[in-house]
Amino acid sequence: MAGGWARDGAVQDQIDDTISDAVKRARADMPSGEAARYCAECGEEIPEARRLALPGTRTCVACQSARDADRKSAGINRRGSKDSQLR
Repeated sequence: MAGGWARDGAVQDQIDDTISDAVKRARADMPSGEAARYCAECGEEIPEARRLALPGTRTCVACQSARDADRKSAGINRRGSKDSQLR
């Protein structure tokens, strides 16, 4: 149920758009091509199981985990402020 200036279903549309954007971003970040044999960051050998599971991977598990931990969300705040929703 939407209120004020928002139409019915507007909140669900915002949720759907947020999820869609996250899926597009994740797909764009997926590596492609032939996997590297050695990690691009630390030089350690990337295990064969990882290379087979993730074609195009360029980093070992430890380096990729560190990169993922440093990633910050730069998404759009579609929720707005509470004040604007309560008016």
